[in-house]
Amino acid sequence: MKIQYDAEVDALYIEFRPLEPGTAENRELSEDVIANYGPDGRLAGLEVLNASVVVGDNLKKVILEVSPVQHAVA
Repeated sequence: MKIQYDAEVDALYIEFRPLEPGTAENRELSEDVIANYGPDGRLAGLEVLNASVVVGDNLKKVILEVSPVQHAVA
């Protein structure tokens, strides 16, 4: 996963998995949030426009928490 913030355009992008250029299907979730889906229909990333307004002061400090994956036992 990658998290990128571009202060020049005030956009935040959270990439869950990479996609080949031109393969994303974009769906507007709100005026400032766009979801990118791969050809398989799975979520690949989220773009937040006007991020400093949408996310607020949280852009100054990012905390990344990684938890182990829990697998169901059959």
